[in-house]
Amino acid sequence: MTGRVCEGLRVLDIASYIAGPVAGTIMADFGADVIKVEAPGGDPYRTYDRGPGMPRAEFDYAWMADNRSKRGICLDLKQPAGQEVLHKLVAESDVLITNFPLPVRAKLKLRYEDLRPHNPRLIYASMTAYGEHGAEADKTGFDSTALWARSGLMDLLRSAPDLAPTRSTPGMGDHPTGTALFGAIMMGLYQRERTGEGSQVSTSLVANGAWWNTFYIQAALVGAEIPPRPHRDDWFNALANHYTTRDGRWFILAMVNEDKQAGNFFDGIGRADVLADDRFKTTALRRQNARALTAILDEEFKRRDWAEWRRILEEHSITFGAVNRSQDVVDDPVFDDSGAVIPVGDPDAPVRRTVGSPVFMQGQDKVPPRQPPRVGEHNAEVLRALGYDEPAIERLQADGVVRNDANIKGVGPAR
Repeated sequence: MTGRVCEGLRVLDIASYIAGPVAGTIMADFGADVIKVEAPGGDPYRTYDRGPGMPRAEFDYAWMADNRSKRGICLDLKQPAGQEVLHKLVAESDVLITNFPLPVRAKLKLRYEDLRPHNPRLIYASMTAYGEHGAEADKTGFDSTALWARSGLMDLLRSAPDLAPTRSTPGMGDHPTGTALFGAIMMGLYQRERTGEGSQVSTSLVANGAWWNTFYIQAALVGAEIPPRPHRDDWFNALANHYTTRDGRWFILAMVNEDKQAGNFFDGIGRADVLADDRFKTTALRRQNARALTAILDEEFKRRDWAEWRRILEEHSITFGAVNRSQDVVDDPVFDDSGAVIPVGDPDAPVRRTVGSPVFMQGQDKVPPRQPPRVGEHNAEVLRALGYDEPAIERLQADGVVRNDANIKGVGPAR
């Protein structure tokens, strides 16, 4: 290996919560020096795990997952001296990531047009809720509102047509949206290699929501009527349905090539007799009688525990997926084997494993994750590198331009 692909790049993460910062996290995984720039008081995501209904743990798991391996500076951009520090940072950086609302960027002089004069080679990565233009460009939004709800996905994913829509989970749309921003950043860097010039790149939650829901939105765009998704008892295809076992574990079948696979499947589960039934002899008949076949399979799968069914399905090369609970993922070896869950490289970190970024490159070993920064943890280190001497650093601290909010921590004991 000749070096990690992002080594030598400096990234300013001037963003909050998830969708913007995780683009910087992926770059840190590949060797970039990522500086987390927080306002006084810190990124509000630091306290998100304290909210009602959130999993309780001794450590701030969310902050670790989404801001690992970064350095941190706490900077008041409302002060002229804070703007001076920002401009020096920008002058020595390759990428700036922000998801602040557009009016806030204007107020803080954090727009691309404000910063480009300080570094024409800067890749300015913009994350918004509803895009850069139009009547709603200035609106705030989260993945639950701008992506999940607005895209039509929330309406589609009901457990039955007459039941309430399903809420999204925290960060469910933010993480893939941040991955899209990472792709845009790398595209901007590639163009810079060709032209020598920086640029603004962007993505939005609403655009990613549409991308997620491409199948149904494209159908609507050509005038198709979108049918409601039925309850699983009434699903169109019993061999692409989800079932529960004797010990209460759910799994889902995905028999795409049913004409070839059905015989093998029914032989494997010990129900070859089903195919002798006039209702189920062909794929078309099984679809017509899907409710009756689902009921038969419901009873069959409840006769054995999941471990036995898993062995049978694997032996007969049937495509299926275990419906894991989050706690099941911890001990599922496929996540370790695939790099989806990785060991933490910092021996002083209070957590030993974390979720890996979903981007891989042959010959590229990622940086073993390090602890995320506390608020202002690297103030002096970053300022010294910018040319500030100790008296100047002390003045910035005394004036509140840079802060070290020791009461707001990264990963550490419960607060």
